[in-house]
Amino acid sequence: MSLVPRCRRIYAHAHDYHINSISNNSDGETFISADDLRINLWNLEISNQSFNIVDVKPANMEDLTEVITSAEFHPTHCHMLAYSSSRGSIRLVDMRQSALCDSHSKLFEEQEVPGSRSFFTEIIASISDIKFAKDGRYILSRDYMTLKLWDINMDSGPVSTFQVHEYLKLCDLYENDSIFDKFECCLSGDGLRVATGSYRWQPISCVWLLF
Repeated sequence: MSLVPRCRRIYAHAHDYHINSISNNSDGETFISADDLRINLWNLEISNQSFNIVDVKPANMEDLTEVITSAEFHPTHCHMLAYSSSRGSIRLVDMRQSALCDSHSKLFEEQEVPGSRSFFTEIIASISDIKFAKDGRYILSRDYMTLKLWDINMDSGPVSTFQVHEYLKLCDLYENDSIFDKFECCLSGDGLRVATGSYRWQPISCVWLLF
């Protein structure tokens, strides 16, 4: 027997920009969709109405300093979600605090080492994907050069960092626009392994054992 998928609902007209993330909630009733500037909350049964819960659009677009790059619900706490930005930060949001979550409950970002800034710093800091571990304690993030594992109980920095593109020359990658490529990441169900993609001249996926 073959299964033929069919579209049951279309959730339209809620985003002005490319949607980069969709994440189901553990409550089984809602999901979020995220674009560069907004995150919207939907009820699965209502396709013509959504609620804007995160909005980073400034009054003047010239003041825009970062965009949303990825978003995901916490796997067990239905009121919590995390989203990443093009400046390399991850914000943990509690929807119980306010209808519009214009503030975060926790901020995760790596402190810049003095003297380490270069022309490429902001480009490679952009996080392209985040994933919660199954138990919700850890968040895995992928930027261009690294995978980072964050403990949501520790906002001082990542607990582990895995180098992905150690031998690539950034100047060459910038010239052919490869430096703007986006890669996803994932954790195994037991939380012991993390994986991400790479280029065809490197392993298709890179896997690390955490513990």
